[in-house]
Amino acid sequence: MTPAARLRGLKPDWLNNPKIWRTEILAGLVVALALIPEAISFSIIAGVDPAVGLFASFTMAVVISIVGGRRAMISAATGAIALVIAPLNHEYGLGYLIAAVILAGVIQVVLGALGVAKLMRFIPRSVMVGFVNALAILIFMAQVPEMSDVPWAVYPLIIGGLALMVFFPKITTVIPAPLVSIVILTVITVGAAIAVPTVGDKGDLPSSLPVPGLPDVPFTLDTLTTIAPYAFAMALVGLMESLMTAKLVDDITDTHSNKTRESIGQGIANIVTGFFGGMGGCAMIGQTMINVKVSGARTRLSTFLAGAFLMVLCIAFGPVVSDIPMAALVAVMIMVAFATFDWHSIAPKTLKRMPAGEIAVMVITVAAVVATHNLAIGVVVGAITAMVIFAKRVAHLARVHSVLDPDGTTVVYRVTGELFFASSNDIVGQFDYVGDPDKIVIDLSEAHVWDASSVAALDAIETKYAQRGKTVEITGLNDLSADLHGKLTGELAGSH
Repeated sequence: MTPAARLRGLKPDWLNNPKIWRTEILAGLVVALALIPEAISFSIIAGVDPAVGLFASFTMAVVISIVGGRRAMISAATGAIALVIAPLNHEYGLGYLIAAVILAGVIQVVLGALGVAKLMRFIPRSVMVGFVNALAILIFMAQVPEMSDVPWAVYPLIIGGLALMVFFPKITTVIPAPLVSIVILTVITVGAAIAVPTVGDKGDLPSSLPVPGLPDVPFTLDTLTTIAPYAFAMALVGLMESLMTAKLVDDITDTHSNKTRESIGQGIANIVTGFFGGMGGCAMIGQTMINVKVSGARTRLSTFLAGAFLMVLCIAFGPVVSDIPMAALVAVMIMVAFATFDWHSIAPKTLKRMPAGEIAVMVITVAAVVATHNLAIGVVVGAITAMVIFAKRVAHLARVHSVLDPDGTTVVYRVTGELFFASSNDIVGQFDYVGDPDKIVIDLSEAHVWDASSVAALDAIETKYAQRGKTVEITGLNDLSADLHGKLTGELAGSH
């Protein structure tokens, strides 16, 4: 094999496919255009200069495109991260914020290496659906201020932008409809000199690339204790949003991603972002939906180009980008919100078939996210609700049936089901401590002992019988149950 042929074998297939190149490049351009006003908005939330948010979006996207574990996912400055670190910036200043971003990145690398991504398996589908629907609602709600107290011309521009994105793909899908919509609406507003809010109204765009440097803080223990709580919160929120987004993209593209690599990659991206003076970030679901679902991107190239184009647009084409009407970007995000929402999940036919507990978990997740504007809080609340409902459902599966021997000297209690903290306490009251004969057999061959609560419950049953001079024999324990019972029985008396 020649060196050239060997090199071709190492290259991904898409490098040799012009159609994929075109899709990825145009997708990156659309995402970059949509990133600019959002990054500026998040900078305002965090209380920093717009350049700090734009630099973060640039470095996050470029770095994660190389080290991340989910292809085509967009990471940049986000609202959730801005909300977490805003109090730190307001109280202590930008230097402390930058230091917290770097520390958060280090924490994410450590958590990623420890396997935090494996916790994703405990997120039920109903929480995932609630997360997606809440996200769609938040994306739409974020556009409402852009449609309030604005010139009347904004509304026909938004409607026109939506119409273009609905009908243009019927003509051709070679060029992404959002890009066509942004260009046409910009040409109309500039050509007709229509006075409407523009990207430039959000803040000044940077005129040069970011320069690496250390945060302007004293390197002391006091600084560490000040930034640590914010850094830890940022690390957790960033990882949760990123891993949830990665799982969503996995489902949309029917491909697998490396969640551990993504967790570590997010940390590396935040460390780099901090050293370049950015406000940090995580995966952006709205922009990722533009990239994956609307534009059809599937590779790392679109993510890399989104960051690269962002800086090119700001530095080389700042005046042009500043003239883009916000109405064009609002139309794009409304379309993203509509496409993101899982309409099947609220269809009457689906709701009729779905267990009430699943619907409750979905609704609670949505309500928690919308109320707090924090996706991470919603996921935690939804997951805890799902676990409580599951525990309650499984607890009722534990049953106790008694059979008295013909000679009347022994009673056998057959216990079936899962014994854990939610079910074991209930079984204690299902034994006839006064009326039973002197010998009691508890048959656990169709049960499983899961925790200390269950062992404590079995000890309590034995104690109640012993107080009446009766003996208890426990039989049928499987290996795992017998091992746990053997270790803990008789050792838990102090807990009663």
